[in-house]
Amino acid sequence: MTRRRTPRNSVIRLTTGHAARTMNPPFARREPVLALDFGATSVLVTTNGPVTAEDLEFARQLAHAANRFARSVERNFYGVPDGKGIAA
Repeated sequence: MTRRRTPRNSVIRLTTGHAARTMNPPFARREPVLALDFGATSVLVTTNGPVTAEDLEFARQLAHAANRFARSVERNFYGVPDGKGIAA
């Protein structure tokens, strides 16, 4: 992942819970869409037209980060230490 070149000027926090869900509906003739639904708020992640190498790299980074997030949630849920004796 490349280093951020501009400072963050805002952060939006969407927390998971009973209303949170994800969707990845298949569209045969459209760009891919990942939907993150948090009840009254939805976030759509998609490409800007035909898929590019940058889109593929971002999708891989997103999958990697989502996998790390899932493992962290599992560690916290099951109380499994991260190898250093501290649940991450």
